Amino acid sequence: MQHHPGVASKMFRLLAQAGINIKLITTSEIKVSCLMDVKHAKAAVETLHCGFALESTS
Repeated sequence: MQHHPGVASKMFRLLAQAGINIKLITTSEIKVSCLMDVKHAKAAVETLHCGFALESTS
């Protein structure tokens, strides 16, 4: 994250658009962590996976 500005804001926007409420956020220069209800865990992972295009290999 240190060399990629905007990652955290994109993550928060994607989760908000998916209707996933973040209860707690912690950040550092190299990572961002969020706490949410367990019922939203799968949707959050899928949302972020697609939102950051992690399915592509390039």
